[in-house]
Amino acid sequence: MSNIAKRVDLVSIKLVKESSFLYATRKITSPNDAYELMKDKFESVDREQFIIACLNTKNEPTNISVVSVGTLNKTIVHPREVFKTAILSNACSIVAFHNHPSGDTKPSQQDIQLTNRLYEAGELLGIKLLDHLIIGDGTFTSLKEKGYL
Repeated sequence: MSNIAKRVDLVSIKLVKESSFLYATRKITSPNDAYELMKDKFESVDREQFIIACLNTKNEPTNISVVSVGTLNKTIVHPREVFKTAILSNACSIVAFHNHPSGDTKPSQQDIQLTNRLYEAGELLGIKLLDHLIIGDGTFTSLKEKGYL
């Protein structure tokens, strides 16, 4: 049996800054701080989106990444995609956000299960999931405050 050579690609991975914005609170010290950072991003969104904010060791956001855009009532989220940006950013921790276009911020069973999976994945990677906020009509629900984290 002959050994056929195979070409292997050399690659590099980098984050690309698309834009930036100013935010009033330098640190994320509470679920309300996290909500204030992100509430405008979900204002006119008609589909579910899952977004993460990467934080440094001082709990200061370093970047925000849209992980998934779904349909009217669901989006598919996998831990691998959530933590990709966090790893490339050298994030110490993350805060996860998603919206409910219906306006009702009550967590579904799938929201709770996803939060648990992300928490476990973060523990393995050494990138702590600080909170998961569900954003609706001018309000939010913190899954940490509800005891799911």
